[in-house]
Amino acid sequence: MGKTLFEKIWSAHVVREMPDGSSLLYIDRHLVHEVTSPQAFEGLRLAGRRVRRPDLTFSTMDHNVPTTVDRLTIADPVSRAQVEALQTNCDDFDIQLYGLGDAHQGIVHVIGPELGQTLPGLTIVCGDSHTSTHGAFGALAFGIGTSEVEHVLVTQTLVQRKPGTFKIDFSGRPGPHVFSKDMVLKMIGLIGTAGGTGYVLEYGGEAVQALSMEARMSICNMSIEAGARAGMIAPDETTIEYITRDERPFAPRGEALDRAMAYWRSLPSDADAVFDRTLTIDTGTIAPQVTWGTNPGMVMDIGQPVPEPDAVPGYSREDVQKALDYMGLVPGTHLTDVDLDVVFIGSCTNSRIEDLRQAAAVLDGRRKADHVDLLVVPGSEQVRRQAEAEGLDRIFKAAGAQWRFAGCSMCLGMNPDQLRPRQRCASTSNRNFEGRQGKDGRTHLVSPEMAAAAAVAGRLVDVRTWLET
Repeated sequence: MGKTLFEKIWSAHVVREMPDGSSLLYIDRHLVHEVTSPQAFEGLRLAGRRVRRPDLTFSTMDHNVPTTVDRLTIADPVSRAQVEALQTNCDDFDIQLYGLGDAHQGIVHVIGPELGQTLPGLTIVCGDSHTSTHGAFGALAFGIGTSEVEHVLVTQTLVQRKPGTFKIDFSGRPGPHVFSKDMVLKMIGLIGTAGGTGYVLEYGGEAVQALSMEARMSICNMSIEAGARAGMIAPDETTIEYITRDERPFAPRGEALDRAMAYWRSLPSDADAVFDRTLTIDTGTIAPQVTWGTNPGMVMDIGQPVPEPDAVPGYSREDVQKALDYMGLVPGTHLTDVDLDVVFIGSCTNSRIEDLRQAAAVLDGRRKADHVDLLVVPGSEQVRRQAEAEGLDRIFKAAGAQWRFAGCSMCLGMNPDQLRPRQRCASTSNRNFEGRQGKDGRTHLVSPEMAAAAAVAGRLVDVRTWLET
């Protein structure tokens, strides 16, 4: 019987099978940021241990950092302490740090692929749930807790139980103005926020094969919102072209690249591989998606009305009513009739150059609504430089947007970019939990194009018809 992509990588990294049925895995890359690492490094100090492979450990500052021009001055004492601790820890343990002011600083899941640290066939971990992003390259990538961060720092290994396999095929091609963000939101709406629990998702099908690497990363990024352990897409020529297209300092070159490509091409799931679960989604039926509730599974087509409390499969009437009360929505309302206060374009889901190009194409020659605050935050300083070289920053500024420096920004309430209570936001990020973007803030998840159109209209719109009119 053939093997799946996941099974090939898993079996190649098993160091030892444990008596309880778990496996000790070798870890190829360990990515670190300022929030989940301080206690891990302190544990090393108390035990008198060193980092096993500092050359395979990479760090950046992203969650707590301000994105304004005065970002080097962090006013919040907790955020400042975490950033300073990361600097000290990386200095003490000889770890590469892309800190504030560094030309490669940015969101950890954006800079890894940019630098060539993310490659097919690798195991990649980070103390952040959206590590699944790196699975777009055919890597097994997943988030870990602080105690696991310490274990990897010391041993370059990790004990894990083998998850099941779940193949999701997107057949056909998407219609106009439907993007990978819409595809993954639709998938989460279909299987629910626990539908992937206990599985690694492998995405395939004609629609996925046609996607750029940036778009693939968006899909794998949100695998976690379906409860999955990780998300993966088999490497192909699109993957190889991305890795070799630009100067990526950690990517192989010369004969090493030739050997690597031969291995990468062996990784896709075998034709006779058997998955534990399968699902096919007709991509041609997907409309632009928007969340109406307080988790990514509470999602609908932009043209649909807000649902009745007893009309949402997989949720109790009480849970739906609670979400509607928090969001300040009445069943039957169309979100195209609800004003917005803020639009956020950024996060590890949608802050790459392709995302910014899509937003800029909508904003070019237009201006945001007067009552809307529009933040555009690149995922890395490299993305920022490229956007400025292409003139995208001038389009954003002319449209009335705030053009920021790299960071997680308004994706989560751990830095100054936060919603005020009851502000309503169209966001390209990955989570719309209660208080995620700020205390009592109300978040609607959308694609970059939908977000840009919403900023101009002052409310959510069906970008397909809005652009035509």
